[in-house]
Amino acid sequence: MEYVTLANGVKMPILGYGVYQVTKEECERCVLDALKVGYRHIDTAQSYFNEEEVGSAIEKSGVPRDEIYLTTKVWIEHYGYEQAKASVEESLRKLRTEYLDLVLLHQPFSDAYGAWKALEELYDEGKIRAIGISNFYADRMVDFAAFNRIKPMVNQMETHIFNQQKNLKEWADKYDIRLEAWAPFGEGRGGTFDNPVISQIGEKYGKTAAQVMLRWNIQRGVVVIPKSTHIERMEENFAVFDFVLSDEDMTAIAALDKNESSFFSHQDPSMVEWFVNMVEERKKQQGCAKEKKNW
Repeated sequence: MEYVTLANGVKMPILGYGVYQVTKEECERCVLDALKVGYRHIDTAQSYFNEEEVGSAIEKSGVPRDEIYLTTKVWIEHYGYEQAKASVEESLRKLRTEYLDLVLLHQPFSDAYGAWKALEELYDEGKIRAIGISNFYADRMVDFAAFNRIKPMVNQMETHIFNQQKNLKEWADKYDIRLEAWAPFGEGRGGTFDNPVISQIGEKYGKTAAQVMLRWNIQRGVVVIPKSTHIERMEENFAVFDFVLSDEDMTAIAALDKNESSFFSHQDPSMVEWFVNMVEERKKQQGCAKEKKNW
């Protein structure tokens, strides 16, 4: 395993296992499989609704807690100082752990500043070893780094061969913020797995397209958290430390950048409204659930 060192000196595995869109029914088994393969970096979030299953798997795995780098993320409806702090305490309970290795603010909306103050305080208390952000574009990231007591140590963003985040990485490097890639395969959109440049490079090293894409980000110093529910794919994604892409390969992949999201833009006002409506809908659902419980 290779590691990156965060601004506060904490070492973070450069390859992890992500559980986004892994169902509650499958999550425990998948995390156990990932730990069996050798992963020691697990990435979850409050909005994935599988923190309890992740915690159960870690507890059952027999792997010492201090050997696992565990990340979760605070969701928008829990932003603001008091709510964010309470939500992290709840995440600690669900994940069956006394501390978290990394907590991120999941989206760049709502009272992110209030939520950040809660993370700073929990960091000071030793309940979180590192704090960061997710989906913050370069301008918001620099804003956060400049106007908070503690700078974000990580920024987790959509980062893959068609959206390489070159500008964001330059600014992240300037502020000593580690870039972490969600959707490192772009979920296959636009033909990432079938791209001829990636395929030809893979043939040269006897590696799959997925392995080439992960290795490319790793050599850029970008943390990657691929997700799969199949242990064979987990093993494939883990086998990326026995080859090195040449400068020529890295240049060829760099030329594939389209500099646009394969999903959506957080800077699109209609997308911001979509997030607002989702939060409001969840609040209504939670309110209905509480009413039924009190009947």
